[in-house]
Amino acid sequence: MTLTIDRRQLIAGMAATLAFSSIGLSRAHAATAMRLLWWGSKERSDRTFAAVKAYQAKNADVTIAGESFGWDSYWTRLATQTGGGNAPDLIQMDYRYIFEYARRGALLDMTPYLGKSLAIEDFGPANIDSGKVDNKIYGVNLGVNSSMVVVNAAAWTEAGVEPPHDGMTWEQLGDACAKVTSAKKRRGFYGTADASGGEPAFECWLRQRGKALYTADGKVAFEAKDATEWFDFWGHMRKIGACVPADAQALDQQTLETDMLVTKKAAVSYAHSNQFVAIQGLVKEKLNIVSYPVPGADGKPGQYLKPSMLMSVSATSANKDAAVAFINYLVEDPEGAKALGVERGVPPSTKIRDLLTPDLDATSKQVVDYIGRLTPHVGALPPSPPNGAGENAFLLKKIAEEVAFGKTSAQDAGTKFTEQAAANVTRG
Repeated sequence: MTLTIDRRQLIAGMAATLAFSSIGLSRAHAATAMRLLWWGSKERSDRTFAAVKAYQAKNADVTIAGESFGWDSYWTRLATQTGGGNAPDLIQMDYRYIFEYARRGALLDMTPYLGKSLAIEDFGPANIDSGKVDNKIYGVNLGVNSSMVVVNAAAWTEAGVEPPHDGMTWEQLGDACAKVTSAKKRRGFYGTADASGGEPAFECWLRQRGKALYTADGKVAFEAKDATEWFDFWGHMRKIGACVPADAQALDQQTLETDMLVTKKAAVSYAHSNQFVAIQGLVKEKLNIVSYPVPGADGKPGQYLKPSMLMSVSATSANKDAAVAFINYLVEDPEGAKALGVERGVPPSTKIRDLLTPDLDATSKQVVDYIGRLTPHVGALPPSPPNGAGENAFLLKKIAEEVAFGKTSAQDAGTKFTEQAAANVTRG
């Protein structure tokens, strides 16, 4: 089995600093020793290790070693380990990649465990189905999630500008952000981050206009003119001073620590709702969540609910039963669920959600409230992205930066991105 990664990803992954930790090393001779791999922030790592520690305290014969990477290097490392026959037992999986890994035979079909050691019936059909590939369960939903706009409430109050709110149009957001910038209350500070290189924002923009990123049969579903309009909009945002300039945005390496709001360069940024707890943990000022802007009164729903991430088991694991039991502990056992909280998303289990909500801190309750407000206004979960789509997220960031730095026009960039994106998914 071979999983394809491009040269740039491989080099980045090899050069990346590995954040490696393990638990239970003193129990190296435990009967069951497993490895768990995930991506995410320090907040996620702390919560994951807390859950592992609690599980090991109840299961003395189990040792789970954990490894954590940033998003970019995670997929390079996972592809390398899986292709080399050294896959971790437990794999944090993304909806973007689960079809590819499952169809290549890299993941365990957990369907036979359903209703037994995998007791997730209270997820409901939609949340169970979100982990299915070809009607078989290859991943367990760790949390319900959607994209979001993060707002530094203090910065908006300081600038004397009404902050973004649900239902605001893209143009209204631009005008408001330009006012924050022009208020000059903070040095080198702008209304918003530049989201032109962010795939979730671009996808929302497309869906609001009746388009999509990909078709059900794995083809690019947008045209060059759609991408051009997107780049044009952000060109306008830069022109009116609403968003950070190119040299600032280029410092964002798609980690929370380099996010424009976190690094105090912007009053607004864009992320996923399950990341809100970690972002608030990195920022001293009070943050709020609102939905993405809309194109107008007659726009279509752009956002949707998706599994923030899933947990899968390697098809080659020597401890398949133990791995499934641990997953069930994370999503259905009150102790495991409390350790994870809502950092990976709002629990899909109604039992666990009801259990956690009263004891959640104010930040976590904001996430639950946001998903509740958003749910009546979302569209359908799109088809899983095709093979090669992962590279298109990096491609969008690269081409968006070329436009921002003035190296190419919005029109040429729209054509270039659309053609190269199509070629990437054709190659798979």
